[in-house]
Amino acid sequence: MRPDAPIATPAAASAPSAGLLVRLGEPKTLGWIAVAAVLLVWELAVIVLELNPIYLPQPSRIVVALVEMFSSGGLTKDLIATLTRIFGGFFIALGFGVALGVWMATSERVRAIADNFIAALYPLPKVTLIPLLIIWLGTGGPFMLTISMLGAFFPVVINTVLGISQCDQGLVLAARDLGASRRQIIRMVLLPSAIPSIFAGIRLGLGVSIILVVAAEMVVGKVGLGARLYLAGQVLETEQVFAVLIVLATLGIVVTKFQDAIDIRLGHWRVN
Repeated sequence: MRPDAPIATPAAASAPSAGLLVRLGEPKTLGWIAVAAVLLVWELAVIVLELNPIYLPQPSRIVVALVEMFSSGGLTKDLIATLTRIFGGFFIALGFGVALGVWMATSERVRAIADNFIAALYPLPKVTLIPLLIIWLGTGGPFMLTISMLGAFFPVVINTVLGISQCDQGLVLAARDLGASRRQIIRMVLLPSAIPSIFAGIRLGLGVSIILVVAAEMVVGKVGLGARLYLAGQVLETEQVFAVLIVLATLGIVVTKFQDAIDIRLGHWRVN
């Protein structure tokens, strides 16, 4: 050994493993480790207990079914159809909901008129409206867009009214003293202050829209994730049922993470 060669100490040797343990202990990493552990236990339990795949298939077989469904193109078509219905109705609800919310928050007469209707319709389970909407609109695109819109409309309206009502009145008075018009006050003072509350309504509304569209597809849809889920259950294709559920869960995760990223950006904007 050369005299100047470095000597490995126990502390130096354990440093990489300590760093690995620190990374494994991070909250996000722990979350994915928990998911992997559940899937592993699930896989082993099905094998050891020799469960019938009709009742509970192995996760590995579900992944194979998922890949096959995407490879055939059928699941991709269903996913696109469902997303189009969800976001088509959602954006309609966002436009009308914010507009009505601003109008209600800035006009006592409009608020008095709309309050009773919202108080009556908001708690009503929107799934119960599916038979009535089918009678009125049929089972095509207008029906799907309407059921999606109804899911998001009320949370957006209510949170817009709440956000504008909580705006600092000192800012409104200062804008008036500077000669701002009513439209300028709404656009430059009230709406910016209500953005966090509006995004809270968007978060709630989008989740409800997803639920309602999938439920409607299960009832009347011929194309879409809900329709595929129902048909797979009818023919006891449990692996396909779980595969569609994985797609819906992944959609929920993507939407939630995207909304979290927007909330973080809004947090920085509020601080600045």
